[in-house]
Amino acid sequence: MERRSALKNMGLAFGYAVATPTLLSLLQSCKDKPAYAEWTPSFLSKEQGYAMAQTLDVILPKTDTPSATEVNVHTFIDAYLDEVMPLDQREFVVMKMNKFYDKVLADSGKESLMDIEAADIEPALQAYLRKRSDEEEKVHSEAIMNYMQAIMQGGEASLDEDIARFSFANDLRDLATWAYKSSEYVGEEVLAYLPIPGEYIGCGDLETLTGGKAWSI
Repeated sequence: MERRSALKNMGLAFGYAVATPTLLSLLQSCKDKPAYAEWTPSFLSKEQGYAMAQTLDVILPKTDTPSATEVNVHTFIDAYLDEVMPLDQREFVVMKMNKFYDKVLADSGKESLMDIEAADIEPALQAYLRKRSDEEEKVHSEAIMNYMQAIMQGGEASLDEDIARFSFANDLRDLATWAYKSSEYVGEEVLAYLPIPGEYIGCGDLETLTGGKAWSI
């Protein structure tokens, strides 16, 4: 599927995402950035940041538009975890992330996240971003809800490792898509962009109005 069509059809499933203008400014330039291999995250460890950046570029690779890391999605997500996400949710994300990358390391036979490549990540994403049945989604949602409730009440809880990996992969894809669509380049060059809104057409056909592209703002 072409990037433009994918962005048109994918929405924000990361429902509690709220970002400040300062955080969004991280997405406003894709020029003169250091390579993510040299990037030092604010919240994640260097190894986690490197693995996440590679994963983001597998989800949103460079095509006729920039890759995720070329518009700073990796730095945005790290800052979002550090500055915006509540502590209990942040710890939950890190737990799920560790389960996901433990699987990548085990399957690839590598010992360090700094050694993994896109080819090592792709099988895990294929497995954990696959379409789930309604019953699977129900079981996963209930398990996550029970886990979070137990943690919030100060108790101990465990979560099935595969459910944790499914949750991480899907949440990362949703947050990456939202951040990517919020970047300056994608907002102005890929999506339909009208910096000074004019006439309001409530029932117009999207193909006629924008050539089928979703609005940037």
